[in-house]
Amino acid sequence: MAEFFDRLADDHVAMLAKQPVFFVATAARDGRINLSPKGYDAFRVLGPNRVAYLDLAGSGNETHAHLTVDGRITIMVCNFEQPALILRLYGTGKPVLPQDHGWEELAAHFKLLPGTRQIFDIAVDSVQTSCGWGVPFMEFERERDTLVKYYAGRDPEEFVARRRSRDRSIDGIPTRPTDRYFAGD
Repeated sequence: MAEFFDRLADDHVAMLAKQPVFFVATAARDGRINLSPKGYDAFRVLGPNRVAYLDLAGSGNETHAHLTVDGRITIMVCNFEQPALILRLYGTGKPVLPQDHGWEELAAHFKLLPGTRQIFDIAVDSVQTSCGWGVPFMEFERERDTLVKYYAGRDPEEFVARRRSRDRSIDGIPTRPTDRYFAGD
C-alpha cells in the first residue's frame, strides 16, 4: 500500500544511504520522457525536503534541459534487500554548474569525480513509499568504473569544448555547458 509523506523521515534517509543505484525521471511539456539510472556515490540528502546528486557528463543532458524548462523531477530508489521497499521523491530541481552561485556549497557534499558536469539541487515536495514486493533480490558487486576512467586524464580544454558543442537536448531544448574540467578529488 502506498503512503505519502511531506518530508523524508529518518528511516527513508537510512534506506537511501544504503542504495548503490537510483533512477531519475524528468519531462518537458513536449518531447521525450527521460528516465536515467545513476550510480557511484553521487546522491546526498541535504535536509528533510532537499536532496542533490552529482552528475557526470554522459551521452546527453536531458535532465538539465527538462529541469530548465519544467522543473519537475522524480527520484526512485528500490531496496533490493529486505525489507522490500520502493521510495519515490517528487519535487522540483535545478542544475547547478561550477560557474553558478551555490556550486561551492553543494560541491562540498561530494567527492568530485572525473567528468563531473553539474549538481542537481532538488526541493522535495512529497515522498511516496510502496511495497516493492515485485522487485527482485539483487546483490551489489561493484561500481562500473568505465565512465570515470574515460574522463580521467582528459585534456581540460578539450573536455570543456566538447561540452560547449552539446548545447541542446535530443528534443532541441537548450542546455548550459559546464565551464571547467574536474580531474577528481
